[in-house]
Amino acid sequence: MGDEATVLVEDRGAVRIVTLNRPEVKNAINLALRHALADAIEAADADPGVRAIVLTGADGAFCSGGDIATMQRAPRHETTARAQAAQRVVRAIWHTPKPVVAAVEGPAYGAGTALALACDRVVAAADATFATTFTSVGLAGDMGIFSSLPTRVGAARARQMLMLGTKVGGDEAGAVGLVDRVTGAGEALAAALEDAARLAAGPPLALGVIKQMLSGEPRHPLAVLDLEVRNQTMLWDSDDFAEGVSAFAEKRRPVFGATTTQES
Repeated sequence: MGDEATVLVEDRGAVRIVTLNRPEVKNAINLALRHALADAIEAADADPGVRAIVLTGADGAFCSGGDIATMQRAPRHETTARAQAAQRVVRAIWHTPKPVVAAVEGPAYGAGTALALACDRVVAAADATFATTFTSVGLAGDMGIFSSLPTRVGAARARQMLMLGTKVGGDEAGAVGLVDRVTGAGEALAAALEDAARLAAGPPLALGVIKQMLSGEPRHPLAVLDLEVRNQTMLWDSDDFAEGVSAFAEKRRPVFGATTTQES
């Protein structure tokens, strides 16, 4: 399989599906996949016709983690580029103002868990399995896991998951807030597409503000107030706000992002 096939891209209306495609190793992440995945997400971010992104894996597996078969001991100066390539994927997910939804079937181990949790919404099948298994090869974790995991489940549970590598099934993941929606087996992608279509129909500027406001380091409450004023006044002078007010007065469903759609 050539490197060009490690990621598959498909559009469903305004939703772009990005699929990890190394099914022979349950979509384990090697260096080529890291670059291809970052390229695909950055391309979706740059495409004005794309309003939401769904990230999933081929053949019933989300991602079995980093491809250990391609790893070996090496000095820091030789591994920094590889580590930064992984972080580039997460930066792309966090940087885009467009909502990113993970559709998780089967295993999401190590980097697979981190990749899913980097997304804005996580939809998982009941038989999906999450495990932060980095310690099994003597590593601690990357791809944003030290931000995304404690944000979702709290510092105490995150510490235990990272240290012990305990497996968490889809139903339990939903109960503890690790994922946002649990579906029947084989139904995660369809549900994620449903959610992504709803997000794609939302006001893109406002959704981007929500992502930006909820990212990064905790802010002092008074700083939050100032940022809310800046963002709210910006949105008040947007086409989406005007459309929302008009739709309310006319008792119809608003059609957001008309300017973006026309540009595409």
